[in-house]
Amino acid sequence: MIEPGKIAPGTPAPDFTLPRNGGGSLALSALRPKKVVLYFYPKDDTPGCTTEALDFSRLKDEFDAAGTVVVGISKDSVQSHDKFCAKHDLGVILVSDEGGDICERYGVWGEKSMYGKTFMGIERTTVLIDGAGKVARVWNRVKVPGHAAEVLDAARAL
Repeated sequence: MIEPGKIAPGTPAPDFTLPRNGGGSLALSALRPKKVVLYFYPKDDTPGCTTEALDFSRLKDEFDAAGTVVVGISKDSVQSHDKFCAKHDLGVILVSDEGGDICERYGVWGEKSMYGKTFMGIERTTVLIDGAGKVARVWNRVKVPGHAAEVLDAARAL
């Protein structure tokens, strides 16, 4: 069952153009006919987000061989992304959704709770988009260990 406000497999992936690490911008539609993995994560240089970025970076050559581009999205600034990439030698593209519009359109911005406190934030979510720009698969409430390899398997199977 798809939660309200979430995108669903078989629907067109909402297009966007966002500033990216290293300068310039990235338009989702410009990546076609490649497959695209969008992984939404809460914050640069935090433990889970760093592990996830390192896992996707480690598998970059395999994603490339599967005709798939990996793009990380958070509300961090491009400057933060550049520091994060340099510090950890990341090989993935990171785009900045500082205004949160894309997070809203993909349904990943919402209320979270930690240690009894509630706050608004990005729910760790991954979206696999096929070469025609349609959502092929969505992983909500992602648990980081093994996730990048699971997404790679799904991308290969498309």
